[in-house]
Amino acid sequence: MTYNEALSYIHSVCWKGSIPGLSRTQELLKKIGNPEKSLKFIHIAGTNGKGSTAAMLSSILEAAGYRVGLYTSPFINRFNERMQVNHVCIGDEELSELTEFIRPHADSMADSPTEFELITALALEYFKRKACDIVVLEVGMGGALDSTNIIDTPEAAVLCAMGYDHTKELGETMTEIASAKAGIIKPHTQVVSYGQNEEAQAVFEKVCKETGSTLRTPDYAALTPGAFDLTGQTFSYGAWKDLWIPLVGVYQMNNAAVVLTAVEALREEGWNLSDEAVRQGLRNTSWPARFEVLRRDPVFIVDGGHNPHGIRATAESLKRIFPGKKFVFVTGVMADKDVEHILGLIVPLAERFYTVTPDNPRAMKADVLAGRIAAMGAEAIPCGSVAEGVQAAMDYAGKDGVCCALGSLYMSGDVRACFSETSSQGK
Repeated sequence: MTYNEALSYIHSVCWKGSIPGLSRTQELLKKIGNPEKSLKFIHIAGTNGKGSTAAMLSSILEAAGYRVGLYTSPFINRFNERMQVNHVCIGDEELSELTEFIRPHADSMADSPTEFELITALALEYFKRKACDIVVLEVGMGGALDSTNIIDTPEAAVLCAMGYDHTKELGETMTEIASAKAGIIKPHTQVVSYGQNEEAQAVFEKVCKETGSTLRTPDYAALTPGAFDLTGQTFSYGAWKDLWIPLVGVYQMNNAAVVLTAVEALREEGWNLSDEAVRQGLRNTSWPARFEVLRRDPVFIVDGGHNPHGIRATAESLKRIFPGKKFVFVTGVMADKDVEHILGLIVPLAERFYTVTPDNPRAMKADVLAGRIAAMGAEAIPCGSVAEGVQAAMDYAGKDGVCCALGSLYMSGDVRACFSETSSQGK
C-alpha cells in the first residue's frame, strides 16, 4: 500500500449513520491486540486551547527525557502531523504499513469504524510500536463518547477552556457540554480544569467527587504578564518567575498556567519533571496556526480561532499587541458555526474583509460570507481562493498594515502555504 493509497482508504471510511459510542473503537483495538493497554496517557478535552496545551505538555515531557507521543486534530499542512513522537511526525512509509496492517481488521467489522476511530486506532498502534513512555492524547470532540476515551485512568485529565461549540452533538447548555467533556474523568484521576466557567466547573467538581478524583484549577491571581512582542511573551506564575513561551496570543498565558498546574499533578504521580525541563519545554513549544506570525511587512497573522470563544481570544490578542489599530481580515468559516456571533466580535476591528471558502464540504461560500459581513456594515470582497485572498489583503494593507487570517483551522494550512519557510520566522 502506498502513502496515497493509505490516505485514500482512511478518508474513504464511511461514517454516516454510525451511532455514537465506543464499541467500534473497542472492537478494532481488541482485534489488533489492545495497544492502548501498554501505554500511559495525558488526556486533554475542552473547547479551545487543547492543541496549545498538548504542545506545551509534550514539549516539557520531551525536555525531561521522556519518549512522548502526541495525538492531535485536525492537521494544518499534512495528515502526518496528527501523530508525532518527540515532535517528529509519522513517516509516509510507517503510515502506509500501519494502514495495511489495520485495514483487514477494520474491514472485517460488521459495524465499520468511523474515520476518526480508525485514525485513533492507527495512532495508538503507532505509539505502542515506538515504545512511548507517555502519550498526550487530544480528544476529537466532546469526551464521553469520543474514540480516545477507550483508555484506562490517565496520568492526568486536562479540561481546557470551555465554550459553546458542536452544540448539535454535545448539547445546547453549558451543563450538557461540560458533562460530555467530563466523560474523560475516570476513577481516581488527577484532573486539571481551566476554570473560569462556573457552570462547567460545577459539573467537573461533581464528577470528581463521584469518581474520587483530585481536581486542580490554576490560580490566575498568581499570573503576572511580562514583556511581549511578535516572537512570544514572558510571564510569572506563583513561584515560577520569568517564564518565556514563543506563543503570542494573550490567551496562551492562561493555557500555560493550566500546563504548570498539570505539571504539579504529574509530579505527584511520580513523573520526573525538573524545573529546568519545564522552562526549556515551554521555550521549545511550537504550535502552528495559533496566532502565528507569518510575515512582518505587512504583519500577517494566522489564527485557528473558529468559534465565538476562540475568536474573542484572538480579538483580545490583536487589541493588546496593536492598540487602536484596524485590521485587514482574510476570513473563511464553516456554515454550521455561530457565524453572526463570530463576525460580531471582529467587524468592529476591521478595516476590510477578504472572504474565502475553506477546503471543507461544510464551508460557507465566500460570496455568502461577504454578504453576511456587508449586512453588518463592513466592506467585504469575496475571493476565488485562499491564496488570492492572502495576496489581496497584503496588497491592500501595505507595508504598515496588519493582516489576520482566521475563522477556520481548515484554511490555515493553505494560508501558511502562501509563505516561505523564511517568512515564518518573520522578515
